[in-house]
Amino acid sequence: MDNIKTAEILSVGYELLLGDIVNTDAAFLCRRLASLGISVSRQHTVGDDSADLVDALHSALRRAPLVIMSGGLGPTFDDLTKETVAAAFCRKMYLDEPSLEKITRYFAARGTEMTQNNVKQAMMPEGAVIFENDYGTAPALAIEGNIDGVEGERIVIMLPGPPRELEPIFNERVMPYLAAKTGEIMVSSNINILGMGESAVEEILRELMQSSKNPTIAPYCGHGEVRLRVTARAENESKARGLCDEMIAKIKQTAVAPYIYDIDSPSIEDTAVRRLRERGMTVGCAESCTGGLVAKRLTDIAGCSDVFMGGCVTYSNESKIKLLGVDPDTLAKYGAVSEPVAAQMARGVRERLGTDVGISTTGIAGPGGGTPEKPVGTVWIAISTTEGEKTRLLRLSSMRERSYLRTLAANEAIAQIFNIK
Repeated sequence: MDNIKTAEILSVGYELLLGDIVNTDAAFLCRRLASLGISVSRQHTVGDDSADLVDALHSALRRAPLVIMSGGLGPTFDDLTKETVAAAFCRKMYLDEPSLEKITRYFAARGTEMTQNNVKQAMMPEGAVIFENDYGTAPALAIEGNIDGVEGERIVIMLPGPPRELEPIFNERVMPYLAAKTGEIMVSSNINILGMGESAVEEILRELMQSSKNPTIAPYCGHGEVRLRVTARAENESKARGLCDEMIAKIKQTAVAPYIYDIDSPSIEDTAVRRLRERGMTVGCAESCTGGLVAKRLTDIAGCSDVFMGGCVTYSNESKIKLLGVDPDTLAKYGAVSEPVAAQMARGVRERLGTDVGISTTGIAGPGGGTPEKPVGTVWIAISTTEGEKTRLLRLSSMRERSYLRTLAANEAIAQIFNIK
């Protein structure tokens, strides 16, 4: 079957329904299918119940030519995915000797005994395409054929549930299999926007978003930022990428442009670390209201030790004085949440750590502690270089919860790195 355009995802396991495990498999599969030009029309999650699984599978097969299933390939009695799919295609199960041999070697290489129930993972529906699993014991597989009462050929792909197995198997084995069955490629780019809300972005770009069918443009609201996804279809990746690039160039000519901080960046901190590295600069941070969140996010970036030298969480006035050299008289006169204190904090951490850049945050994250002059959501951030200090006042909504206010403050603090010349 060629030119597959749509698919449904069927995730199997009570652990997903109970919320014990977050279903990251579905998000991964949606992204990878989109890159092949296959749109996901529905996602379903069912427990390890035979009747529920049969009903969900047959419903999906009536609607979509391709169904991707994750989970239910294990060795226990309640792992029913293969048996259910085999019955839908009227296929018998058989013992696949190469799969059994590979499973046996897997256990032997780890010096553990293979229990008899693991043989179940080598049982396959007749005619299945088997994708070897180099990361666990359960092979992935695909079945192609016709279903009684359903017009047209159908494909079901069955994948192991653990992401550490599913993701590499899909990338290495299943992607080439599906690529041969699609007529177009879909490519997406994300425009990273900070400092402008989703509604404002949509208002500026509404006409362009409505008139452009290929590429399409869609805004997504993140944690204090907006991602504008541009998605194009074409017969090959190069042409699709070119369509995306043309649209990005148009968007950069609109009023959104000043708020674009990057293209296809995974995070604000990733962009900040990369720009520091490009400039050969180092940074340190002094935090009060963000409680170490700036440092945490910068150090989330692997290999950041060449640019991030360290930080201080100076929550009390005494720690600001002792660790950063903030002037006691300045604290007494203006208070901890003030422009001059933020500036002294940034300069103090830069000088003490010997970095090129110092960043600071001081504010009132709530829910208490605010005053009429300095309500909850008041945050001062500062950046210090050898050329001096620059400060910025944030007046964040006091209606937001404490953790969200801290996230917004950290976003803006890290984003100050973007403006370093």
